[in-house]
Amino acid sequence: MTDTLKLTLAQLNPTVGDFAGNIAKAVEAHAEAARVGADMVLFPEMFVTGYQAQDLVLRPAFTCDAMAHVEKLAKQCDNGPAIGIGAPLLEGDNLFNAYFILSGGEILTILRKHELPNTKVFDEERLFDS
Repeated sequence: MTDTLKLTLAQLNPTVGDFAGNIAKAVEAHAEAARVGADMVLFPEMFVTGYQAQDLVLRPAFTCDAMAHVEKLAKQCDNGPAIGIGAPLLEGDNLFNAYFILSGGEILTILRKHELPNTKVFDEERLFDS
């Protein structure tokens, strides 16, 4: 174990609904993070779908497609730094604003957002489970 952890923060601008384009940005940022020797590259919440996707996340096909892209990203970036990236997660009847930790070609961990904002432009309590 090392004494340091080198992170790359990829504060990029995803496009709502452009899964392929957003994943391409993530792959490019992952390559750059690997080039500079990062241990992990972190993306914002809901990066795969773009934020805010609003009612699009209520369509199961949209959410399942986003999940397929998370799995594809894990396989594409199976070497190099770990990845932290946000996307919706459908588990049974529950829909979560989730954050995925990817490494070695697989999803290692899934974190589900607990504190859902419900003010002004934020309507997450209506869209997501806590």
